[in-house]
Amino acid sequence: MTDSFEELGLSPELLESIAACGYTKPTPIQAKAIPHILMMRDVVGLAQTGTGKTAGFTLPMIEILTGGRAKARMPRSLILSPTRELAAQIAENFDQFGQNSKLTKALLIGGSSMDKQIKNMERGVDVLIATPGRLIDLFERGNILLNDIKILVIDEADRMLDMGFIPDIEKIAGLLPVTRQTLLFSATMAPEIKKLTEKFLSNPREVAVSPPASTAVTVEQFLVKTDKRSKNKVLGQIIKDENVKNAFIFCNRKRDIDSLVGWLKKGGHNAAGLHGDMAQNIRTETLEEFKSGKIKLLVCSDVAARGIDVQGTSHVFNYDVPMNPDDYVHRIGRTGRAGEKGRAWMLMTPAEDKFLDAVTKRIGKEIEEKTIKGGEAQKSKTDQGNLSQKKENKQKDYKKKKSHKRDDGDDSSDVKGFGDDVPAFLR
Repeated sequence: MTDSFEELGLSPELLESIAACGYTKPTPIQAKAIPHILMMRDVVGLAQTGTGKTAGFTLPMIEILTGGRAKARMPRSLILSPTRELAAQIAENFDQFGQNSKLTKALLIGGSSMDKQIKNMERGVDVLIATPGRLIDLFERGNILLNDIKILVIDEADRMLDMGFIPDIEKIAGLLPVTRQTLLFSATMAPEIKKLTEKFLSNPREVAVSPPASTAVTVEQFLVKTDKRSKNKVLGQIIKDENVKNAFIFCNRKRDIDSLVGWLKKGGHNAAGLHGDMAQNIRTETLEEFKSGKIKLLVCSDVAARGIDVQGTSHVFNYDVPMNPDDYVHRIGRTGRAGEKGRAWMLMTPAEDKFLDAVTKRIGKEIEEKTIKGGEAQKSKTDQGNLSQKKENKQKDYKKKKSHKRDDGDDSSDVKGFGDDVPAFLR
């Protein structure tokens, strides 16, 4: 394994930028992918979140594109991202690592000013980072030409699949020059993604750094069984007990995000929500405040937080057990990054038992169960036994009353009426 960026064949200017960002040693996905990309090979990269894959393609792209010049409305490279937040984060990577280059970039994402994005394109950009919908929209309006694309990157392909973007990707790829270089990165290799690579990549080199959907060893994982009514109380107790520097709190449903944020704020916590229904400028502002430490707890949906990298995140809380086991891996990948330690907690109600089974099967191990003081919603076996016995006794009493015969000697019919609970006005 390569121990330094110098061994990867990067230019002195790029190495200087990498050092300025505080990086000294490439991650495994960077060490494996960068040499193939620099040789202009098509690459399929299989890596979980938090492995440094974004730098794995931005660094060699900067190296390859340096020295060329973009024409108006004709970007030289294209990166497709499933979400606005991930697209913005990729743009940050280019700002960091491209500080010593003269490369230009543009973001094409929904929720932002289209006029401003069109003006950026008219000046010409070397790197275009886009979500599929906005890119197709501007292309069909004639505001962008795609016949000078030399490098195509499809990032988070598995999330693209989940969000229904595969037809859009196929359409976009069909508009690009056949001679381009194509790079595809994904955490898993679903059959649909495999077909995509076979159709649009030419003899790609596959690089993988971990089994699909495995979890980082730097993240300690815990499970708390509770019920729906006690969830907030349990979560509040865990936050109180843990030394939480900052945390993502994931909900399955968008409607739960705002109510949970309100509850957390009422309890004195510095919390904010992040989901797809929010205006883009509010989402961007919220994310920046979370990254700067102004917001401590970010309550969010999977789509909003996918791929977001916030250095030093201490905790991840799964308010709900994710219905897709892959989402569990991506959620807890927000902590324990770059070799740091992290802690992930998951709250589970009895109705989510089947989702937990899918998660444990996917990660290949059981999650350590904890009991939270003051939040015991899941009854112990003794308590459950007592409840069952009480229920059984009630049923016996009901049957006994029902079979009770009238005192007038007519044993052919059951007692009708109120039984022992005769209202006062009839006594």
